[in-house]
Amino acid sequence: MIPNHSNVIADLKRQIMSLEGFKSAPNTVANVLGLDAMAEALPGGQFPLGAVHEFLIGCSEDKASSIGFISGILTNLIRHVGYAIWITPSRTVFPPALKLFGIEAEKIIFVEAVSEKEILWVTEEVLRCESVAAVISEIRNLDFNASRRLQLAVEKSHVTGFIVRNSQRNINTTACFARWKISPVSSFLDKDLPGLAFPRWNVELQKIKNGKPGTWQFEWAHGRFYPVLHESENYFEVKRKVV
Repeated sequence: MIPNHSNVIADLKRQIMSLEGFKSAPNTVANVLGLDAMAEALPGGQFPLGAVHEFLIGCSEDKASSIGFISGILTNLIRHVGYAIWITPSRTVFPPALKLFGIEAEKIIFVEAVSEKEILWVTEEVLRCESVAAVISEIRNLDFNASRRLQLAVEKSHVTGFIVRNSQRNINTTACFARWKISPVSSFLDKDLPGLAFPRWNVELQKIKNGKPGTWQFEWAHGRFYPVLHESENYFEVKRKVV
């Protein structure tokens, strides 16, 4: 029987990802995340866990959007694993606000480090700890060698790392598994409903190993992501289409 070349290639990709330490997300995590719209762009059709993700920040709005998007992912990781470590030079996140994403404040351990050297050292050490669900690190500069050390650390521990780069100057090549750019998008508020609308983001996947770049829009509502197919759709209309 002539082997199916597509199956052979897919099997080789899975073996390569396994050797690189890539950890597929459990179905329970992937389904709750609601990122199915970008499944074809992701390796194995699921959000890569046990890898380092780099988020590029151009302004304060981008930072807020990136933290929101990361928090939406964290809520599922913490639910299944436990705690997350947040490393920052100056804490600007208001912990009680994370409850919007289903994260209790006591589930996040904040570590404040002043210098870039300290942040990198703490990040690498914590990424080696198998007992945490994820590590979020805010840093300006990340060279290839430093990013390679971080990626090697998670390949052994299977911890998911989120690097929030607070400067887009001289963007360089890194060994991070994926590079993202998250920007805010105007929310849609139904005229018949009072209050604030659900947060929306433009999610740009600029590069990813064993996947392909792409751009999507997502809305966070009721504990999960929902794809925004049209700017005038609200959560209830989107839900009817995806359920």
